[in-house]
Amino acid sequence: MFKLQMTLLITALAGSSLLAAPPVRKFDDPGAPPFKVLKEGENPPLDANENFVVGPKYVPALERKKVDGVPEGKVEQFVIDSKETKLFNPGIARDVFGNVDPNNPKTLIVETHPIDYQRKIGVYIPAQYKEGTEAPFMVVHDGPGQANGFKTMLDNLIHQKRIPPIVLISIGNGGGDAQGHERGKEYDNMNGDYADYIETEVLPRVEKNCGVKLTKDPDGRAAMGNSSGGSAALIMAWFRTDLYHRVLTTSGTFVNQAWPFDPKSPDGAWGFHETLIPTSPEKPLRIFLSVGDADLLNPNVMRDEMHDWVEANHRMAKVLKAKGYQYQYLFCRGSGHGVGNAQAQFLPHAFEWVWKGYAPKTDK
Repeated sequence: MFKLQMTLLITALAGSSLLAAPPVRKFDDPGAPPFKVLKEGENPPLDANENFVVGPKYVPALERKKVDGVPEGKVEQFVIDSKETKLFNPGIARDVFGNVDPNNPKTLIVETHPIDYQRKIGVYIPAQYKEGTEAPFMVVHDGPGQANGFKTMLDNLIHQKRIPPIVLISIGNGGGDAQGHERGKEYDNMNGDYADYIETEVLPRVEKNCGVKLTKDPDGRAAMGNSSGGSAALIMAWFRTDLYHRVLTTSGTFVNQAWPFDPKSPDGAWGFHETLIPTSPEKPLRIFLSVGDADLLNPNVMRDEMHDWVEANHRMAKVLKAKGYQYQYLFCRGSGHGVGNAQAQFLPHAFEWVWKGYAPKTDK
């Protein structure tokens, strides 16, 4: 998945003929937030709302290995045809990358055409799930592989009572990436449309096809994603806080990638740390962030100074701290976009941190 995401993003961002390798940033560079440097293999404490440095050497988490006697959940899969949905039908695909709008350097002029597409869904159901009860759940973008890929980790964490018995819903994107493609339309635009799509098109099908009931309690709902999937996770929770309170991101694309241009959100997801979070009342969100020291930097796409993934995540940590949010931020040394090598160590911790404090509401 990491390699696929990297390929997608490099392809989408190759606006110039030369795409230089991202520079390696240091945790104590000027302008970086203050960090605590952890020892090799160490993860942050669960009660901390701070910034931490991990790596460059990583110790694979034991929770990713099968353990005898641990009850195993099951994984089910199905497909949603775009022609059968009311929202995001049809999809879009880009004809060419596009050019900077001469009247607005914050956006691109892109030509697109409509498409039909198949969206794959993978659903992990824990062994502890009791038929007829409402389950907490996590939506994961760019699926459906995580339902199988995270299965053993979830089995172990649930068995150890470190997270609740969650259903994990791994949702495929509609294809392509960034401006003009269906994935970009779903993930990068600053509104609640994709959360609405999941609520009305995906979750009812999960309940019907997989025989589960999903909680309506926003504190029992989490969203997770990598790259633009990470920005999508926060976008869902920010614009539909009535639906989601918990967010887990890796290499979140908190940059200006929204398309088409929306004057209400002129900076795309860069606006989270530029204006939205600093000027809005604190929301009941719990947010995990992570970025690689060699994460993406592409100043040549639009020359808007809003396409630096490390800077964007640094700024996120600063504004979340200033507003008093429950957040945790990992700066991963020796790691590139997607922080795949670092995830091998910290992902079980991130799941546990994101779900910390959850208590199911008692039935009426």
